[in-house]
Amino acid sequence: MAKLIVSDLDLKGKKVLVRVDFNVPIKNGVIGDDNRIVAALPTIKYIIDHGGKAILLSHLGRVKSDADKKELSLRPVAERLSELLEKPVTFVPENEGKEVEEAIDNMKDGDVVVLENTRFQDIDNDFGKRESKNDPKLGEYWASLGDVFVNDAFGT
Repeated sequence: MAKLIVSDLDLKGKKVLVRVDFNVPIKNGVIGDDNRIVAALPTIKYIIDHGGKAILLSHLGRVKSDADKKELSLRPVAERLSELLEKPVTFVPENEGKEVEEAIDNMKDGDVVVLENTRFQDIDNDFGKRESKNDPKLGEYWASLGDVFVNDAFGT
C-alpha cells in the first residue's frame, strides 16, 4: 500500500490525529523559538480548511519526574498556535482518558485540540516509560482517537 499525503484524503468530518514536532524551547512558560510550531501550520490549516478535526500529539523535552510537568507542558504551545491560526485552540491537560475523549467528542469540523505532552506517560512508575519505549497499548489507545493519522513530525 502506497503512503498517502494529507491532500489525498477526504477530511470532511474526520478526526485527524496529527503527530507534530512541538519540541520547542520554553522557559518560565515563554516559548523561545516557535519555528517548529510555524512549520506545522500548513498541515494543520489544510486539515481544518477541509473540514477535518485536528487532534495534535507532541512530546516536549525529557520528562523525568512530576516536577518537570510544569515547565514541559504544551499549554504555552497551544496558546501560541491559537495566535498563529487566529482561532481558538483547545488544550487538554491530559493525553489519555475521559477528559481527552470528551474533548474530541465535542469537536466540530475545523476545530483544533492539543493534547498534553506525550512524554508525561514516561513518569508513570507502574508502567515505566510508556511513550519513549513505544508501549503498544498506549499506541493503540492514541490510534483509536482518530479516523486518520498524519505524521507531520520532522524530528521523529
